[in-house]
Amino acid sequence: MKAKALVFGTCVVLVALVSGYSTTQKHRWAVHDKNRPLPSVVVPAKLPGQPSSDAVILFDGSDLSQWVSTEGDGPAKWKVENGYMEVVDKTGSLRTRRSFGDCQLHIEWATPTQITGSGQDRGNSGVYLMGRYEVQVLDSYNNVTYADGQAASIYGQNPPMVNACRPPGQWQSFDIIFRRPIFKGKKVAKPATITVLHNGVLVQDHWVIEGPAVHKKRAKYSLHEDKLPLMLQNHHNPVRYRNIWLRELPER
Repeated sequence: MKAKALVFGTCVVLVALVSGYSTTQKHRWAVHDKNRPLPSVVVPAKLPGQPSSDAVILFDGSDLSQWVSTEGDGPAKWKVENGYMEVVDKTGSLRTRRSFGDCQLHIEWATPTQITGSGQDRGNSGVYLMGRYEVQVLDSYNNVTYADGQAASIYGQNPPMVNACRPPGQWQSFDIIFRRPIFKGKKVAKPATITVLHNGVLVQDHWVIEGPAVHKKRAKYSLHEDKLPLMLQNHHNPVRYRNIWLRELPER
């Protein structure tokens, strides 16, 4: 009797799981419907890491025309040379002139070759989606700090699955898929999600963002616009950036 009850109990659980499953991807098209609209054509890049034909070029190595300073919204004052931009201390962070919501972002960065400081004082910067949701930039190569503050962490929330950091001075890449939060009134109907590949390695897998990046506090959402600028953080370290481009994605 005990064995039969165990089997029966397992069947009940399986039936409950199957009956509870439902897909949210509903549409009015029949299978192989020839009237269904075809996807638009995008010309892919010839080389990995380069922008596709529909990408918005935010920095091509020549100038900071797509950026302004977060201090008074004046001209961006970071250094530009040899195809990269470099953080200049006491000049503020940078934000894009344009605003974005759901997006695919490619960005390359390098921390200083000369090692100074340790922990959070070593090659610190950050990529802020919508100026709020931070993917940490840090020299995490043989540099110990708190887990949710190392390179490729969702700052203060979720560490990367692995540490894929290259040595200081070497160029690194983030490829980010970001879905903005959706608000209903002043409350979050759907939180933001983010996927991050660091140097081609998956480190954040559709992580549900808890709210804006804050230091030593729990993140908490507050109502904001559907599109906001991208921001690069000035954390006083001469971090470099290059090859920044973004693809706007259809709304969920």
